[in-house]
Amino acid sequence: MPRMDKDLKNLLKPQVEELVIGLGGKRYWAKYLFSFIHAKGAARIDDVTTLPKAVRQQLTEAGFFISALQTAETFKDPDGTVKFVFSVPDGPRIESVLLEDEGRLTLCISCQAGCRMGCRFCATGQLGFQADLTAAQIVDQVYRIMATGAEIDNVVYMGMGEPLENYDQVLRSVRILNDPDGQNIGQRRITISTCGLPSGIVRLADEGLQVRLALSLHAPTDEVRQDLMPMARSFSIAEILQAVETYQFKTHRRVTIEYCMIQGINDSPDQARGLLKILKGIDANVNLIEFNPFPGCPFDASTKPRVQHFAQVLRNGGLDTAIRFRRGRSIKAACGQLGADCL
Repeated sequence: MPRMDKDLKNLLKPQVEELVIGLGGKRYWAKYLFSFIHAKGAARIDDVTTLPKAVRQQLTEAGFFISALQTAETFKDPDGTVKFVFSVPDGPRIESVLLEDEGRLTLCISCQAGCRMGCRFCATGQLGFQADLTAAQIVDQVYRIMATGAEIDNVVYMGMGEPLENYDQVLRSVRILNDPDGQNIGQRRITISTCGLPSGIVRLADEGLQVRLALSLHAPTDEVRQDLMPMARSFSIAEILQAVETYQFKTHRRVTIEYCMIQGINDSPDQARGLLKILKGIDANVNLIEFNPFPGCPFDASTKPRVQHFAQVLRNGGLDTAIRFRRGRSIKAACGQLGADCL
């Protein structure tokens, strides 16, 4: 497998500058190289025609290259949701989902193939971990889909994998996407979702970024959460929310709480009141997500009246609450279904 540090798409702009200057080039040539890769879609070093031919030759002879994902399959749901399946050279397949909501396009991207977290209500978690993605493979999901003509409004790291477990590559990809000489996607239009790794949340607070943070909580008690999410046996809800409080103290940013509604497991009014209690003092909004079944999963989705009642309890308690109904279910692109075709 080609070395990650030889992939020009995986380098931050300051690293590209260091590389070009090290070859005896001029600093502003690095801007040309970075822009051709991240804004103009250059697939080969020779495509960067603003670079002198001698520099292009030096880069090629030194083993540098520009990686690219290959689109293996595309699926479209009647509701307009599109799922893209990408193949990674010498590796597994990954999935990304493009959703339309009130005229805005949100792209849900993956940071790993599979996932170590093992959440029982998530198909990706049942796949197990297969590979970390490089920053280049993360951003290229955005580029491949933009190349279809999609004008993306928001990017969410809510696809396959746990972003804070692949921390360095995820943060590198955020900075690449945000770079003004690349796609210049605003940080406030980027959301990083985590199932709750306290050290990663605290670390993110010190990055000086304005990205949004979403926490997949899914239960108001450790007992229920540990049954749904095996990783929860490592960190209590109290530990996670303490990390969230640290994050908010440093960033002054609201956090989104993701909560998958599962019939008879975490959807009672008492559990809604429990959620209100543990979130007291935290600046948060809540997204209630309809559960989406997949082969072999033992759970059922909460009924709509039960979801509505749960939401009303939260709203009566002062929590800003939204209900996210199923999108992309017929193509296994709904929340928790990525990778279901591989089970």
